[in-house]
Amino acid sequence: MEIPLPKVNRKLLTPTFICLWTMMFLIEFVKGALLVSILPVYMGDVLGLSALAIGLSFSTQYIGDNLFRAPAGWLIGRIGFRLTMTLGISIMLIAVLLIAFTHQISYIVLGCALLGAGTSPLWPCVMLGVSSVTEKNQNFATAMGVIQISSLGGTGLGPVLINFLVGISYSLVFSVLLGCIGVVLLISLALPGAEKPAEIEEAPRREEANTAKPFDKLKHLQERLVQTIGEVRRNIHVSRLLYPALFLQSFAVGLLTPVITLFVRTELGLSPEQFSLMLIVGGGFTVLGLIPVGRLADQWGTTSFLNAGFASASVSIGLFAYAKGMPDLLVWGLVILIGASYACILPSWNTMVSTLLPKKEKGAVWGFFLAIQGTGMVIGPVVSGRLWDFFGPHAPFLASAGAMGLLFLLHLRLLRKKVRRDGQEALPPAADRDRLE
Repeated sequence: MEIPLPKVNRKLLTPTFICLWTMMFLIEFVKGALLVSILPVYMGDVLGLSALAIGLSFSTQYIGDNLFRAPAGWLIGRIGFRLTMTLGISIMLIAVLLIAFTHQISYIVLGCALLGAGTSPLWPCVMLGVSSVTEKNQNFATAMGVIQISSLGGTGLGPVLINFLVGISYSLVFSVLLGCIGVVLLISLALPGAEKPAEIEEAPRREEANTAKPFDKLKHLQERLVQTIGEVRRNIHVSRLLYPALFLQSFAVGLLTPVITLFVRTELGLSPEQFSLMLIVGGGFTVLGLIPVGRLADQWGTTSFLNAGFASASVSIGLFAYAKGMPDLLVWGLVILIGASYACILPSWNTMVSTLLPKKEKGAVWGFFLAIQGTGMVIGPVVSGRLWDFFGPHAPFLASAGAMGLLFLLHLRLLRKKVRRDGQEALPPAADRDRLE
């Protein structure tokens, strides 16, 4: 029985896609609640730590995430979605238990690191699942718009709801978060197992490996890993500029993550409820634009949307650095512009990157690209804390605006807008994209 959703392609709504969508929402809900609402306030107000210390704690989460993204992508191709995600969510459960029931900074840092490691398989799983669902219909950007609604919805609703629950009790807050993780763990059991087309081609080798001794199996796994690395090196043909662009895309966000709550509370003087309303407004404009932008990007290409998104984000974030003393109407206008900018960027960026993937070892390559992209979320919070401590509250926002501006220039250099006869965007010639020397 098909679900009648006229604005979303029905062929997207496979059981795997729905499971991944739900898992994305709940995991981002938990992470958003912890990283935006709970940890900054607890470490800043209760423990009295500096912004740098908060940034370092945030970075351990992103380090754990990025260290295991590429291995997680590789594992998905070998043991399937189900086992990879179940293992990751179990680690996430342990992480939240550490954060909830321990009060020492060392355990909080360890919990953040485990939180990152446990959630590392999520995006490789989602990217591979979306690629599979959209392969025939060529509607990757539309699918990414739907996925980003899940991601942003979880990230936004987590802090909003938790801001109201924190005033009641932290025990209730952590009970809600642990309950969400339990639901995710159950959903992960419904994901596809290890049967993959790439593995079917190697069935004789698998059968031989299954009858081998443990040492031989380990050696076989090592050979497969070396083979995969070689395959990735042979098949990735991209401009060198892609790598700093991947970094900057998340670095701009990482600069703001640990300080946005402190900024609106200490500089703008907003209450938790007002901050929640700001998140709803900005996030709402992003969510409303995701599917329309995704559908248009599938038809017209991603170049115009990325250029517009990067340019407007750079301007609006830079102006928001001086929001203190601005008229309220102008501040809310900047929030709306930032939200609209990310509506242009989010589905278009992943669509552009997906066109650069080789046909073989997509899981490992997605993990590799996502690891580079996530590095910005590792370094960003550390840099943000130092900028705040040494140059003032406006400095992280100006740095984020500068990163977006540089990304705009890199994108202009990275991709040239070419229009095919059917109106689709063409990639630059292979000879231009493959210049690695």
